[in-house]
Amino acid sequence: MPSKIVSDLFGMRDEKFAKFNASLMPTATQQKVIGVRTPDLRKYAKTISNPEKFLNELPHKYFEENQIHAFILSDIRDFEKCVKMVDTFLPYIDNWATCDQLIPKTFAKNLDKLLPHIHKWIKSKHTYSVRFAIGLLMRFYLGDNFDFKYANMVISVTSNEYYINMMRAWYFATALAKNWDEVIGIIENKKLDTWTHNKTIQKANESFRITPIQKRFLAALKI
Repeated sequence: MPSKIVSDLFGMRDEKFAKFNASLMPTATQQKVIGVRTPDLRKYAKTISNPEKFLNELPHKYFEENQIHAFILSDIRDFEKCVKMVDTFLPYIDNWATCDQLIPKTFAKNLDKLLPHIHKWIKSKHTYSVRFAIGLLMRFYLGDNFDFKYANMVISVTSNEYYINMMRAWYFATALAKNWDEVIGIIENKKLDTWTHNKTIQKANESFRITPIQKRFLAALKI
């Protein structure tokens, strides 16, 4: 028998949206996508009476259950508890959307304690653990928190996985917007593989935070 949560999710289902959402996530089968919009999932996540019990019910069957899991984790205030539960959840993530919407608020307040975990996740053989780690470096360790050792961590990632290299490109495009002077040498000296190098330039050229002069300079560096 389906759980109450699954029954509630099917009660909010939009079949057309389910097909559209599944089309955006090639790694998630359409049968696992119920079709509930993100704002509704966020609201519903806050109504779950026993979130701890839900978090311990892994693996989940449906994409929306994983989304709710990510939203609940993101609101846990205790860093040690949160990072432990994130570590448990990461191997079950099978799509970019859940990966990118897992943004624990407590991580932003504990950057020093978070770094050892990022070092571990970025070396994982699991695609979305690596993507998650790079996403954390992009969200929390650019701007005033930038250090070239973090950029080197992303440079050092070697993978044929699209969703890893897309996040690497996103990281460097954002780094160019926030730390141009420190990062532009990576592009000039072609420190990235060709695909990630060119995708970084493409994403930077799509950014409103990159000036027209910078965009022209980057265009000339495309391989």
